[in-house]
Amino acid sequence: MSKTNTMKIAIGNDHAGTDYKNTISKYLQSEGYEVVNYGTDTEESVDYPDFVHPVANDVENSTVEFGIIICGSGNGANMTANKHQKVRSALCWTKEITALAREHNDANVLSIPARFTSEPQALEMVKTFLSTKFEGGRHQRRVEKIACS
Repeated sequence: MSKTNTMKIAIGNDHAGTDYKNTISKYLQSEGYEVVNYGTDTEESVDYPDFVHPVANDVENSTVEFGIIICGSGNGANMTANKHQKVRSALCWTKEITALAREHNDANVLSIPARFTSEPQALEMVKTFLSTKFEGGRHQRRVEKIACS
């Protein structure tokens, strides 16, 4: 039985992350999340910024609560997303790092390195990302200093 959830999540991927996106999207939908898919659906080589900028735009404009981006190393996608002023994208490869990205950095985009994590590991990171709250407090002051505006 799936949960009822009104949260909207944007997801984008390049060719290295197609299978991961499909697995993650299926899980999110089974949990009642609305998924906005900006990713490629093939394994033919594509340019990750074309699929990451739409996710970052949605996060920046608050049309979704969170974004998930996936590419081979996670780095290119992460760098692209972080060009957007209101995006705090975190490149994560374990659920522990993912939890800290939410707790301490109020990350609003999760960047997954498909070639360096397994699909089950990536799914655990997504679950952790969505269930972990920002701690605020001393971390709030630091997060407020991130943007260059």
